[in-house]
Amino acid sequence: MRKIAVFTGTRADYGILYWLITELKLASDFQLQLIVAGTHLSPMHGNTYRQIEADGFVIDRKVEMLLSGDSDSSTAKSTGLAILGFTDALSQLKPDLIVILGDRYEALAMAQTAMLMKVPIAHIHGGEISQGALDDCMRHAITKLSTLHFTSTPQYRSRVIQLGESPDRVHWVGSLGIEHLDRSTLMTLPQLSDSLGFSLVQPFLLVTYHPVTLNDECPSLAIKALINALDLYPQYQIILTYPNADNGGQSIINILKKYQERQSSRVLLIESLGQVRYLSAVKHAAAVIGNSSSGIIEVPALSTPTINIGQRQNGRLAGPSVFHCSADSMEVSHAIATVTSKDFVGYLDPSKNPYGSGFVSTKIIKVFRQFDYSPLKTFFDLNPPQE
Repeated sequence: MRKIAVFTGTRADYGILYWLITELKLASDFQLQLIVAGTHLSPMHGNTYRQIEADGFVIDRKVEMLLSGDSDSSTAKSTGLAILGFTDALSQLKPDLIVILGDRYEALAMAQTAMLMKVPIAHIHGGEISQGALDDCMRHAITKLSTLHFTSTPQYRSRVIQLGESPDRVHWVGSLGIEHLDRSTLMTLPQLSDSLGFSLVQPFLLVTYHPVTLNDECPSLAIKALINALDLYPQYQIILTYPNADNGGQSIINILKKYQERQSSRVLLIESLGQVRYLSAVKHAAAVIGNSSSGIIEVPALSTPTINIGQRQNGRLAGPSVFHCSADSMEVSHAIATVTSKDFVGYLDPSKNPYGSGFVSTKIIKVFRQFDYSPLKTFFDLNPPQE
């Protein structure tokens, strides 16, 4: 029986990985192992490891890695601490393969550790572009450390091959996160309201804004501009979720807390919604606003408009329901007016979402069953050098 470890470091990647984890748990020919780290173990971010346990999964190893701080150096030190903890976890669990999703520094730390310990890596969501974030280069670095690849679009598959990965190791399967729309039961608006303990009696906007870690978009100024735009639309209630544990995230949280305190009857601030509540909120929202990849990948599949703010997702494929604007209060205000207008309804066709649909987890497991579990691979040249 092959031991398949799955790594999760944030609420976002766990939500996307949920059905793959479920299928691995049910598979008689695989032994599921879960390694949990990052914001899952952070009280500030809601101790979301509890949701993993509530979903019926056993966490095999918890790795504490986050240091207090809101700077480049604290992130770098957290990465070093993560590598120490991941080394112990892999030494003890001895998986035959580890699954890593995405592009964050926690994921890069795990990929570095697994590569050095000769554990083959299956990477999900490679080949994508997000030029405004450090995640962009980390994603491509994880690709080069990985052995198997599962991409969300054909274009991204081509890019992974362009990076030198052999085509027979690169599989276009679609976006794993969209599987929730086929398999999860989303909440009605009254159920969502009861679950949140917040009376949703008006149309609402769902907002998640993360720091832009590579470009010159100041997190504090950007979130203040966003809040100023939201205040121009008092007819909407607001659901705010915490940002990731990135440089500048703490300053965003402090501003959001003060904003919620000033308008507690209109604004709900929550550390983490969890995947089902999040997608339920997306379904019922008038619009989703911010700079999360979910606004580009999953939200369009629910026929809800997205306002993508600023530079963080620059370069990522997006469907017609995604409206782009800069981190400027007047531009965000114009975007809200645009996407909530009757004229925008024609842009909300979920079939135009480039990230596909369907049961992606079963496609991935089928590849796992055919894999030889060797960490060895060759560099694939698009134009082989002449002898």
